[in-house]
Amino acid sequence: MARPLKVSKRSRNARSQARYRRILLKLSGQALGNEDGFGIAPERVRDMARQISEVRHLGVEVVIVVGGGNIFRGLQGSERGIERATGDYMGMLATIINALALQDALEKLGVATRVQSAIAMAQVAEPFIRRRAVRHLEKGRVVIFAGGTGNPYFSTDTTAALRATEIGAEVILKATKVDGVYDSDPGQNPDARRFRRIQFLEALQKRLKVMDSTALSLCMDNGMPIQVFNVFKPGNLKRVVLGEPVGTLVTTRT
Repeated sequence: MARPLKVSKRSRNARSQARYRRILLKLSGQALGNEDGFGIAPERVRDMARQISEVRHLGVEVVIVVGGGNIFRGLQGSERGIERATGDYMGMLATIINALALQDALEKLGVATRVQSAIAMAQVAEPFIRRRAVRHLEKGRVVIFAGGTGNPYFSTDTTAALRATEIGAEVILKATKVDGVYDSDPGQNPDARRFRRIQFLEALQKRLKVMDSTALSLCMDNGMPIQVFNVFKPGNLKRVVLGEPVGTLVTTRT
């Protein structure tokens, strides 16, 4: 088991430059998958762990919510005949597989990590207990929340909004494959405009693909900002944490 990460004098100086003290990183399952977005690609898992380790070395407290779409999506399963609730539970189990893979990569870099699951699975993960999660953060550990909310019909976006509020994160960093939020699909419209900042209500009204409406409403009601950025561009995660103008900030005011 990895020892808690020690923060050097140099890291303490860098910490004063970090914009945030505690962040929630929302990773899709595709961020850990192969080029086609499926399966688990060890090199991508290692790269993601390195980026997280860099941020942790800044002294920033990190919690992660990881999706499971690279293994199984409950909604797609229901479209193929699987009962929706059953499909969603299968998707929750997929997030636990991803969480364990990411934990392994982080601990090989010396970053102490704990996985907490909303579904009881004592042999491989702790149960989600808010106070315990906060204590882990105070001790310098990265905490990965897996198993969604533990309930069907809720996405991992909603899990991220809920957990970020519960543990007192200052921001949700939504890692995607695009460099922010656009007024239309940039893959289909070369004239699509990227927002630097946008209000929650406008994002909801325009049905922009930031998060699902439940997650976005929860963030809006609790004043939880969301930074959407391209995690596949090297160094972007660190840049966001340092406060550089990367991606799109979704907030209560522009």
